[in-house]
Amino acid sequence: MKRLFDIVVSILVFILFSPIIAVTAYFIQKKLGSPVLFRQVRPGLNGQSFEMIKFRTMKDAVDKNGHLLPDNERLTPFGAKLRSTSLDELPGLWNVFKGDMSLVGPRPLLVEYLPRYNTEQARRHNVRPGLTGWAQINGRNAISWEEKFKLDVWYVDNNNLWLDFKILYLTVFKIFKKENIEHAVAEELARFKGTDL
Repeated sequence: MKRLFDIVVSILVFILFSPIIAVTAYFIQKKLGSPVLFRQVRPGLNGQSFEMIKFRTMKDAVDKNGHLLPDNERLTPFGAKLRSTSLDELPGLWNVFKGDMSLVGPRPLLVEYLPRYNTEQARRHNVRPGLTGWAQINGRNAISWEEKFKLDVWYVDNNNLWLDFKILYLTVFKIFKKENIEHAVAEELARFKGTDL
């Protein structure tokens, strides 16, 4: 039922939001240039890798040696706005439709984090990663990595379709209330270095 729900809802939301997706892509092209989409390999169900897509939010600024500047220096105000409204996540509906992701589940993080999880934290990969999740509606980036992973594992142990409905509703509610906006723009900028470090 969860997989069927993901397929149906991802199609309906994509159709409903297609004008917003088109306008967002236009402004990204105008303000940040090509490519419009950000692609990165992330670990999914059982730690298997997949290519996640999002709208691009950073510019390709480099230092004098040609190396990319730190993420916080490349994130533009426009990109921060996309993140705070979660508009950058809309292309991820394709990942949901394909089965790489679910609408609800632990957020897909970086591949480099895989060896840094302890045994309990690694259980977050026992379900498909999600566009939103239990941790996102319970503090998002206002909480520590350890707290976030505890919430992810709680979802793994308690997930059901009704809980997914609740999480989706609260996600939309928090976006419109602009809760945790100051933390939202920091997503993925602070790296997880391991619980014992």
